Amino acid sequence: MPNPHIILIITDQQRYDTIAALGFPHMDTPNLDRLVREGVNFGNCFITAPSCAPSRASLFTGYYPHTTGILKNADRWTRSWVENLNDAGYYCVNIGKMHTYPYHTPLGFHERYVVENKDRFLEERFYFDEWDKALRFRGLAKQQRAFYRNRSDYRERLGAFEWDLPEDAHPDNFVGDMATWWLDTKPIPGDKPLFLEIGFPGPHPPYDPAPRYAKSYLEKELPIDPLLPEDLAGQPSVYHQMRQHNSEFDHDSVIHQLDPSAEARHRQRAYYLANVTMIDEQVGAILASLEAKGILDDSVVIFTSDHGDALGDHGHSQKWTMYDIVTRVPCVVWSPGRIAGGSQRDELVSWMDLGPTILAMAGVDVPNNFEAESLLPALEAGEWAGREYVFAEHSRDGILQGTAYMSMVRSREWKLVHFVDSPEGQLFHLTEDPGEIHNLWDDPAHAEKKNKLLRVLLEWRISSGLKTQSWGEGWR
Repeated sequence: MPNPHIILIITDQQRYDTIAALGFPHMDTPNLDRLVREGVNFGNCFITAPSCAPSRASLFTGYYPHTTGILKNADRWTRSWVENLNDAGYYCVNIGKMHTYPYHTPLGFHERYVVENKDRFLEERFYFDEWDKALRFRGLAKQQRAFYRNRSDYRERLGAFEWDLPEDAHPDNFVGDMATWWLDTKPIPGDKPLFLEIGFPGPHPPYDPAPRYAKSYLEKELPIDPLLPEDLAGQPSVYHQMRQHNSEFDHDSVIHQLDPSAEARHRQRAYYLANVTMIDEQVGAILASLEAKGILDDSVVIFTSDHGDALGDHGHSQKWTMYDIVTRVPCVVWSPGRIAGGSQRDELVSWMDLGPTILAMAGVDVPNNFEAESLLPALEAGEWAGREYVFAEHSRDGILQGTAYMSMVRSREWKLVHFVDSPEGQLFHLTEDPGEIHNLWDDPAHAEKKNKLLRVLLEWRISSGLKTQSWGEGWR
């Protein structure tokens, strides 16, 4: 069987609980439901960093953030295994968000059509991406932070606003339309296999879907967890400091509220979920274009996201924490002609494991020192145990200011979060406390478990350094 076309669709900041077929019937996601029904769903896939660039760089290199040195947004990222696909004869195209830095670095792609976040205040502020150019050509003013700040109710909206421009001017519709335009109009040079990364900027805030998508969600009762006193009382001071910071400064047009109204939380959740439905519609259009081009049956389609969004759960805004609502993401691999579909794999998976999986499917050798592990045995329904532990990490940035570095280790039953410069931390018994409400860090009854997981973190970092000591030789 010839090498498949590989279509990698990545959303930005999409929680696991946003696809109807995964057990969340309040969602309207028929096209993602199809991928789940006919594909392989990895139900316990966890990212390696709770923000965009370090998570994505980890996926596209095969190494943990501490190995690449990309531990926060705007850390320099210019190389990836896309170069390996390129060398092996794949024609590589990126349409939409990648969050490389600089944004326009080639990264191994033959063609890049870059669309980044609506707000770019902390990085390349004046970068003019494909979406900016299209808006400028049409004489439209971009809806972003500077625009929303003019509203009298800006502080009360939790980042949820109405989209006032034409629907096709929304960045997620723009990216989807550009992807279908490319598939509909451009030949793949030399009949090469295609690697196409489609990066939707949403449902990352501002939460501003086109109004017709928001209407039905505003009318629904949505599952929104209340903030429990024992949850907040057990959080480390690093998180309390970040909550306060996010309530005083706007990030991505979101000003967090320490005690938001039920109405504000419902609107925020409704607009966020409506943005997912917008993207779902674009996924359907992309599948239709693949079929019209005659390559759908020869394609592997992967749908996933770089991290989740707290949306007020646990009293937090956006990402930068290690709760499952941030670290667990959807991950579906679909290819009815190649992969037996309709299966659910609940073993632990690291998000970066998609990298060597893609290389293996493309017939490209996977470097021996990759820290990512191929999921091909799981896709082939063979013997596969998954990971015993998954890890995530992040360094200090403009939002996570209270620690120089935090790291997480998670098994099926336990999670530990460590701060390098604080005696505080988090320990959750996930079997008994799946909502991560009761922090057992200081509980003497669980000291042995805490110490064991701290040793796991230590051994992870030591073994990582040994395995990857020559990782960068080919990229210097």
